[in-house]
Amino acid sequence: MKTLLSILTLTLTLAVSSPAKEGIVQCGNLIYGGGKTSTCFSDEFLSSVQKETSIATDRRFRPVKLAGDELFEFPFVVMTGEGDFSLTPKERENLKRFLTNGGFLLASAGCSNAEWNASFRREMKTIFGKEVFTKLEMKHPVFNTVFPVNDLGLKKSDGHSALEGFEHEGRLVVVYSPDGLNNTANAPGCCCCGGNEIANSLQLNVNILAYALLH
Repeated sequence: MKTLLSILTLTLTLAVSSPAKEGIVQCGNLIYGGGKTSTCFSDEFLSSVQKETSIATDRRFRPVKLAGDELFEFPFVVMTGEGDFSLTPKERENLKRFLTNGGFLLASAGCSNAEWNASFRREMKTIFGKEVFTKLEMKHPVFNTVFPVNDLGLKKSDGHSALEGFEHEGRLVVVYSPDGLNNTANAPGCCCCGGNEIANSLQLNVNILAYALLH
C-alpha cells in the first residue's frame, strides 16, 4: 500500500502549494460562528499520513477563518466543536464556494455533541437548500485508503457509529461524523468528558485525508 501511495502522490506533493510551505500539504482548523473552533481535535493523524505514505504534510493545523480569503489556499480543512452555533452569511458563502471548487471538509461533532450536530446539519441545509448527507457504506474506499477499517466502535458506549458523506458533481467533498473523531488520546488536556468518540479515529482521519488528496 505504501508503494502504491508513493507513486500516486509523487505529483501531488510537488504540485500542491500551501500558504507557507511550497509542496507541503497544510490542513486548516476552521474558525467560525463568532470565534468557535476546535481545541480538542488531535492533529496526530497528519504525522501518521506522512509516516504511512509519501504525502508531505505540515504536522500541525493552521488556524483559518471561514470568512477569510485564506481559506481557499487550503486543500483540506477540519470543522468541529461543541455547542450551538450559527454561521454568518459570508461564512456560508465561503464554505459553499470552497466545497464546490475543489476543497474538502472533515467535520465532526466534538465528543458526539448533539447541539453541534444539529447546528452543523442545519447550516449545511441552509447553504445547499436540501439535506446533503448520505451514509458511507463500509465498502467505500475511504475505509481502506491507507488503513483497513472494518468497524466504527465507540469508546464509551456499546454500538457502532457511521460516517456520512456529501458529494458534489460525483466528488466526495465532505466526510461528517455525528460522533467524535477527536482522537483525544493524542490531544493534550482533552478527554471527551461526558461525551463519546469513535475508537479508531486516528486511522479514519488518516484515510480521509489521503482519500481527499488522491481523488
